[in-house]
Amino acid sequence: MLDSFERFEVVRGDVRLNARRGGTGPPLLLLHGHPQSHVMWHRVAPDLAQHHTVVMMDLRGYGDSARPEPGDGSVAYSKREMALDAIAVMHSQGFGRFCVLAHDRGARVAHRLAADHPHAVERMMLLDIAPTLGMYEHTSLAFATAYWHWFFLVQPPPLPEALIESDPVRYLRSVMGKRHAGLAAFAPQALAEYERCISIAGSSTGICGDYRASAGIDLEHDRADIAGGRRIEQPLRVLWGEHGAVGASFDVLQLWRERASQVSGAALPCGHYIAEEAPGLLLREASEFFKELTP
Repeated sequence: MLDSFERFEVVRGDVRLNARRGGTGPPLLLLHGHPQSHVMWHRVAPDLAQHHTVVMMDLRGYGDSARPEPGDGSVAYSKREMALDAIAVMHSQGFGRFCVLAHDRGARVAHRLAADHPHAVERMMLLDIAPTLGMYEHTSLAFATAYWHWFFLVQPPPLPEALIESDPVRYLRSVMGKRHAGLAAFAPQALAEYERCISIAGSSTGICGDYRASAGIDLEHDRADIAGGRRIEQPLRVLWGEHGAVGASFDVLQLWRERASQVSGAALPCGHYIAEEAPGLLLREASEFFKELTP
């Protein structure tokens, strides 16, 4: 899977990051979500690589990247740290400025990446998220029920870790299989890869660290941005699944317009996993949005 893309590794500090590169043209970074890996892009990356140099990476804590200890406040999994990982990966390939296409947790990294490194991000497309702070502040019973893992994973250790480690594949299938399209949305080879990666020792540490950071230090960073009047100035396109919980629970565009200056977006006829449920529609959107790129 994705065999036409060259695998490479980057080490930042003591964290080893797994990535792939392929294609030619303006650089485009792809960031995956939970509980997946860069493999989630397998239905769109080959087409994107016809017009872009595509770089896909596994976030720390996921895929074949390292799973560092979270530290106090899960600071090692702050989106600020994960954004620096992305910068390191792109710099290793000679790219100081690039565009971003990101889903779910990767989209939260992309948000912080654009905020902290505006010189590096030319434009970005985010899939099926609203800003983290806005989602926590406007959470409803319906959202909490659909996104139960948000509130499970932030509980103090070691309970969430122990429950995941008791049957990591069951956890993954419970998260992914109960969305709109069920497990039928995923290619068997891709699903097997997600199951392999979540079964790697330390995966629960990474997953819980990611979510605890989002409910803690990441919110501190978001509030500091708001207090300082810092906004995302790059063009931002947001897509969400019309059958998913995000669009049903939040005014996605309004929440993003509170944080960014150039926002457009639309719902697509699919669920949460847009790149795998509606790859053709995503490619059409990406082609239009990123067409203004210049080498």
